[in-house]
Amino acid sequence: MNLQKIYTALLTADLAAAEGWYTKLLGRGPDYRPMDTLVQWELFDQGGVALSADSEIAGRGVMFLIVDDVAAERRRLQGLGIVLEDDIEGDYSTLAQVRDPDGNLLTLATPPSRPYPPA
Repeated sequence: MNLQKIYTALLTADLAAAEGWYTKLLGRGPDYRPMDTLVQWELFDQGGVALSADSEIAGRGVMFLIVDDVAAERRRLQGLGIVLEDDIEGDYSTLAQVRDPDGNLLTLATPPSRPYPPA
């Protein structure tokens, strides 16, 4: 398989509301609107995040976002009305979680403090 790009896709019951929430979270609006039921953010050359409208199965997604500083993101997001739960001290990172308006779980994490064990 020669992958060129990958998107994390989360489903939403209300695309307009989700787009507004993720615009706050990511600090900018989406890059593409390929169809009426889909918006996409290009986060780096090989990937991004997409939101798609599907009220039947919205709220069952999970996404991890590795950030430089969870505390700084907590402050930034709190100023925008997005409140992260308390820090979780993991084996490799500090984590903080929040659910989007549909109930999808987002975990913000600092980069790993040491390499993960091999699979």
